Amino acid sequence: MRVGLIGAGRIGENHAKILSTTAGVGAVLIADVVGGRAAQVAAGLANAEPVEVDEVFDRADAVLIASSTDTHVALLEAAAAAGTTTFCEKPIALDLASTRRAIAAIDDAGITVQMGFQRRYDPAMRSIRDRIEAGELGTPYLVRSQTHDPAPPPLDYIPVSGGIFRDCLIHDIDIVRYVTGQDMVSVTAIGSALGFSQIGDLGDVSSVTVIAEMTNGTLAQLSGLRHDPVGYDVRLEVFGSEQSVAAGWDERTPIHSTEPGVPAPTNPILTFWDRFDAAYRSQIEAFVRVALGQESPASNHHDAYADLRVATACEISLNEGRTVHLEEIE
Repeated sequence: MRVGLIGAGRIGENHAKILSTTAGVGAVLIADVVGGRAAQVAAGLANAEPVEVDEVFDRADAVLIASSTDTHVALLEAAAAAGTTTFCEKPIALDLASTRRAIAAIDDAGITVQMGFQRRYDPAMRSIRDRIEAGELGTPYLVRSQTHDPAPPPLDYIPVSGGIFRDCLIHDIDIVRYVTGQDMVSVTAIGSALGFSQIGDLGDVSSVTVIAEMTNGTLAQLSGLRHDPVGYDVRLEVFGSEQSVAAGWDERTPIHSTEPGVPAPTNPILTFWDRFDAAYRSQIEAFVRVALGQESPASNHHDAYADLRVATACEISLNEGRTVHLEEIE
């Protein structure tokens, strides 16, 4: 099978390396609008070649979209027109209207789209979902999810990021929906740019907390930090009537315990590559199976839309200082 990859930046290069060693992939066709980048990435892989962006859908049996967010809608429309099974990095778009346009094209064409929410392929997080589905946790009372980055992104990224909810907390929104099998019905968000006034000057926040009510009554707490001095701290915890479980807790979790005799982490997780290496590989390998018709994606374009609705509601809640019900969001 020939797999096309559009976008050879940081995440695209990682996808290309995984594809090149995945069973069932005979060739990786790499395209990027930046001159020379596709050739540079392809040169390091035995079964890859650089191509032009407008060649990809004609030559590939399946396509991965890892280009900038502002290109996703047009590329998904091209995938729909070509009838090509597609993987798309999140988000489809930063606004709901553009996302709906892409979804309409996808649904009209009947193609399969897998979204790049890699946490759904993290072994520990998937185990939580499996245990909830099996009833091992009983009634899930509370879910806590966090994304704490070691350092904020460059300031020039903030205005084009879509804000902390679409850029960062979207992963927490998605994984909470996934493991619980529930949707969010209301959200209350607070945030601050404490310590990062320049981010505040750009209309965003650097610290945020969300309280959400789920369809079956489960409560969720989400938190996001642009700065965690110890490392990259992503955890998911579920507290149920029969059992409580956590993903992201081990000797490398970047937090210092004040309990006597508990050592500080000597090799804390510092990057999302380190934390989710297995998940990134698993999701790309899964996409190849999806393209071969062997399984369905864990996350599709409708999930991306549901997540964006929640992120939009969180932003409104933060800006207006009130609880927002999802029924308010088209």
